[in-house]
Order: sequence, then structure tokens, then C-alpha cells
Amino acid sequence: MKADMASQASPLDLSSLRVGGKRAMARALAAIEIGAGSPELAAFLDACVAHRRAHMIGLTGPPGVGKSTLSNALIRSWRASGATVGVIAVDPSSQRTGGALLGDRARLATDPEDRGIFVRSMAARDRLGGLSDHAISAAVIMGAIYDYVLIESVGIGQSEADISLVADSVILCIQPGSGDSLQFMKAGIMEVPDVVAVTKADMGAPAQRAKAEVEGALTLAAPVSSWKVPVVAVSATTGSGLDGLAAALNAHESWMDSSGQRVRRRVLQQRGWIREAIRVRFGSEGLNAAASLEQNEQKPFQTELSLAKNLMRRYQP
Repeated sequence: MKADMASQASPLDLSSLRVGGKRAMARALAAIEIGAGSPELAAFLDACVAHRRAHMIGLTGPPGVGKSTLSNALIRSWRASGATVGVIAVDPSSQRTGGALLGDRARLATDPEDRGIFVRSMAARDRLGGLSDHAISAAVIMGAIYDYVLIESVGIGQSEADISLVADSVILCIQPGSGDSLQFMKAGIMEVPDVVAVTKADMGAPAQRAKAEVEGALTLAAPVSSWKVPVVAVSATTGSGLDGLAAALNAHESWMDSSGQRVRRRVLQQRGWIREAIRVRFGSEGLNAAASLEQNEQKPFQTELSLAKNLMRRYQP
């Protein structure tokens, strides 16, 4: 009865969302598009920011590396421990409809009757496989409800960096024998991952060689913090290495909380949301103009809305 009542409540009510189950979450995510640009949606998203409880985990890497298989393994592990999970699977956009092209929900084996997990495929839109503004908003909403939020990116272009806009912990997946480890060294993304997962560890020697190459590359990067990025060889098929990956994620979460890095990272992310939203709508000129306007990083969505209104007045003929 409580869930039925919640499903009839406003989709932009955090209390109702917490008891409303999957139907309420679906309505809240639909409101991202329906209510785009409204003060009500901005206030709701900022309330979700203020009440984030989830550990936000980003999973990225090139297509075919086994991200969805690894996602399935992580989801099973979290649900077995009783933790609730929200999943955002970012797909390339259809050029015709603008929607998600691959539909990652089909690749994630979850029980539709399980109220402890919610999976949503979202289109990358104009972000080349990265995170659109709608995906960031969805992650913020899920972060106020679930214990874990997993954001799986397509891994095209610079989306490895995009995932840092929302994740507390970033897992970069690398496949042995494909040149991914060498590309990792060349691409300048060594500062992005908090954990590196060498997938398909059951391949044996090629997987160990890729692991050694990445570990060597990491020693060449200038440290940006006291966290030492672990490299874990995993096989989602056989289950080997999954305990090590879970331990690495737990260790990173503990380090973030004890060092204060989680709070600092989220402040930088919220600045990034404002900056990217303004840049997409108004370009670099608008971004420079917005720098002189008042901003409240604790309320990033209402700040972006206020900045956009100011910039629209400024640029109107």
C-alpha cells in the first residue's frame, strides 16, 4: 500500500522515491527530460546531491573488453551481500532517434522482480560515449537511493575522463593481447583510474603480461595523491580475481573517507557539472562569461539554471 501511494506522489519527492520502488525510480528518471530546465527539477536534483549515500563506481574501457560481463559479476556480489544497486549503462546514441543504440539492459542479467536493483540504459547523446547531462542527473538521483551506483561507459574517445565527473572510484578495464595496455600508456589517461582491471585473466600469460605493462606504466606517472592504483587480473567467467577487485574497491573507498578525498572529489565534480552544462549550451564564450557570475557549488543544478538564465538575457538581441 505504501509503495502504491508513493507511485502516485510527485516524481520529484525524495521521501516518496525512497519507498516507491522501481516504478517511482522510473518516473523520477523520466522527469529529467520532462522537467528539464525547471526550478522544481533543479531543486530536487540538489536535494539528491545533499543526500547522496551511494558509493559511485565508474566502469570504463574500450568496446569488447568485457565491461558488461564484469558488471554482472559485481552486481551479483553486491546483491548477495544485501546491498542495493543502481546501474546506468551508457550506450552510443542512435543517429536517427537519439536514444541508446545498444540497450545495455539486454546484456545485464538481472532479475526484474528484484526490488534491490534498477538498471537504466542511457544514450551518450553528444558526448561520444561519455556522460550526457541526463546521465549525470540520473546518477545523482540513484546516488540518493541505493548503496552502490555503477555507471558503465562505452569507452570511446575521452569518455574515460568523462566518467570522473560522477564516480567516486573509477575502474578502467584493459583486455590482454589487444594493445589496450600500450594504448593506456600513450593516451594520457593514467591519472583517471583508481583501479585497473585486466579482464579475461583466464587467458593466462597474455593477461599477466598486460598486467605487468600497466603496472610499469603507472610507475612512470607522477603521483597525484597517496593512493597507489592497484592492477587486478580478473576473469568474470571463472570468477578468479573478483575478490581482489572487491577488496581494491573497498580499500579505495576507505582511503577516500579517511583522507577526505571523497568530499574534495565531489566538490570538484559539482563544479564540473556546472562548467560542462554551461559549455554545452553557450560554448567557451558563455563559459568565460559565467566565471564572473555568482555560483553555489553546493547547489550545482540550481546554480546552472541561474547562470543559464543570466547568460540568455546577456546574449539575447
